[in-house]
Amino acid sequence: MNRTKFKWNIWYTSAVVMLLFYLLFLIYPLGAIFQEAVYVRGEFSLAHFTRFFSHSYFLGALSNSFQVSAVVTLYSVALGTFLAYLFTTFKFKGKKYLQILLIIASMSAPFIGAYSWILLLGRNGAITNVLTNIFGFPPFNIYGFFGITFVMTLQLFPLIFLFVNGAFRNIDKSVLEASENLGCVGIKKFFQVLLPLLTPTILAGALLVFMRTFSDFGTPMLIGEGFRTFPVLIFTQFVGEVMVNQGFAAALSVIAVVIALVVFLIQKIVAFKFAFSMSSLNPIQPKEVKGIGKVLIYVFVYSSVFIAILPQVYVAYTSFRNTRGMVFHPGYSLGSYIEAFNRMGNAITNTISLSFYATVLIVIVSVFVSYLTVRRRNFLSSTIDTFSMIPFIVPGTVLGIALISAFNTGVFGSGWFRITGTALIMVISLALRSLPYTIRSSVAALQQMSVSVEEAAESLGSSRLNTFFKITIPMMASGIISGAILSWITILGELSTSILLYNVRTRTMTVAIYVEVLRGNFGIAAALATILNVLTIVLLFAFMKVSKTKTVSI
Repeated sequence: MNRTKFKWNIWYTSAVVMLLFYLLFLIYPLGAIFQEAVYVRGEFSLAHFTRFFSHSYFLGALSNSFQVSAVVTLYSVALGTFLAYLFTTFKFKGKKYLQILLIIASMSAPFIGAYSWILLLGRNGAITNVLTNIFGFPPFNIYGFFGITFVMTLQLFPLIFLFVNGAFRNIDKSVLEASENLGCVGIKKFFQVLLPLLTPTILAGALLVFMRTFSDFGTPMLIGEGFRTFPVLIFTQFVGEVMVNQGFAAALSVIAVVIALVVFLIQKIVAFKFAFSMSSLNPIQPKEVKGIGKVLIYVFVYSSVFIAILPQVYVAYTSFRNTRGMVFHPGYSLGSYIEAFNRMGNAITNTISLSFYATVLIVIVSVFVSYLTVRRRNFLSSTIDTFSMIPFIVPGTVLGIALISAFNTGVFGSGWFRITGTALIMVISLALRSLPYTIRSSVAALQQMSVSVEEAAESLGSSRLNTFFKITIPMMASGIISGAILSWITILGELSTSILLYNVRTRTMTVAIYVEVLRGNFGIAAALATILNVLTIVLLFAFMKVSKTKTVSI
């Protein structure tokens, strides 16, 4: 579509409003932490950065995050890709339901998985007790580097599966038949034919896994123990274990943003190099497998899905057990739920209300940004589109610190826009973190619409504004709604930003679960986690109903 110039109308006005929204709530806060990082007692200084690069303790935390992120990405790509290959090329029973379970596993909050695995494989975990007391195994250590990589891999490999499983559907089976005719079969066919075709998709999924692992805060805090990662270091420096050092935390945040941006750009460059297009007229058809191969496929597939969904199942089970603090007693009751509603009722209502208001804001911004990006594309709309993707790569902890730095005393220190500690800043932060999902979904829906439909309406006397609200929006409604539901799901599991911005009046279920786990109130934490998982599952099925799909694309 040819680029158009803006005239001063509703579209130019909406573009300016969207630009101001991102400048005020994203660019300015990021600029605020940069200013705080390079100014010490009112003078320009690189002392915070010098301190970071001159101490092995701080560099070690960064190195730990890179190690964890690299290992989790490698394992997730290997496991997710192989599982997608089995789902695509072989027939086995229960495939539809296994895919749904993998989607549920991928959408739950990561730290809930960490909490569940503590209950299962912790020092007094259910599986640990069985292995040590009955079978005589040595105590199992779920904490530290191994625990973080184990939990994050099980949490994130379903994402790779969803990416690659969708990519397999775009591969024409004639390509594979041609390779087989040339003698390329078995494992050779996978590495020389399939893997190159899947590379762009795998890279996109690997970027998402790497960034989620690198920026994850809850999992290392719960099971890291002495193994400290970069997001945890940023949090502790900002909040303070012994003393608060917000300037140094700001410098760490700047480093995190630079790293995220570099990784993102490297992925884009590599993905562009391997980019290609393919029309799948004859998609791959799964084939029957017999004998020992069939047994191995069933064992691997069902065990992988079972282990991935086990944390959600077990946390639901423990929510109905009689619990006093960290001790589970014989018998079952609804005591944990009653206590959760009595003590944490506002966290449940806050989660529903704040996520709803954030989703409404997401829909409004996404509708205008997607329309400007596709139908009114120029430098201004391209800038807005670029800004909209920044929250995708900025760690949640960094965004939380940025918003506090910008709005704790007001814009430019004037004090007239102090919103830290309010519900407004929670809604804005939740919306910013999840906006990219709805915008991408809305853009995809709008790109599939022919502009001739809108032109025909205008030729019959409909104004552009009337056409936009009565024709364009209804036609792209499925993309908007499905993207909004997916954004809502990500909002429900958000912790790293909320843990910095909440107060007693605005705490959410993720914050409440995290706090109760630290306090040792496992019953209440399990009840809240189960409620959160149920909300997530309901929204997932709503997403699948609206989008008419059995998978989730991110």
